[in-house]
Amino acid sequence: MIARRTCLALIAFASVCSGAIAAPAAKPFDKKAFDASIAAGGPVVVHVSAPWCVICRAQHPILDRLRDQPRFQQFELYEVDFDNDKPSVRAVGARLQSTVIVYNRGKEIARTVGDREEGWIEDLFEKAL
Repeated sequence: MIARRTCLALIAFASVCSGAIAAPAAKPFDKKAFDASIAAGGPVVVHVSAPWCVICRAQHPILDRLRDQPRFQQFELYEVDFDNDKPSVRAVGARLQSTVIVYNRGKEIARTVGDREEGWIEDLFEKAL
C-alpha cells in the first residue's frame, strides 16, 4: 500500500515538474522583438488570431503542443491580435484570423489559413527546421 502511494506521489510530482520546464506560451506580438527574432535567423512562428474565432481557439493547443516537442522548442512563437492590432496584422501581411506563418533564416517559409489539423500545422513547422 505504501509503495502504491509513493508511486502515485512520484507520478504527480513528475507531471507538475514537466509543466515547469515546458516551452513558454506565445508572446504577444511586438514589432521590435519580432524583427530581432527574424534578424537572428532562427525559426519564428506568428499566429494571427481573434478571441471569437473558433478555428483560432482550436489552433492554440496545437501550437502549444508542438512547441513542447524538443525539436520545436527553439521556435519563437508570437501571437497577433487580429481585432486590436491592425498594424501588426499588416506587418506580417495577414488578411484573416487563424493565419499561421513560419519564418526561418530571416524570411517567410510558409503560411496557412484556417488549418486546425495538428499534422498539417506540424508539417508547416517542419518546413522551418
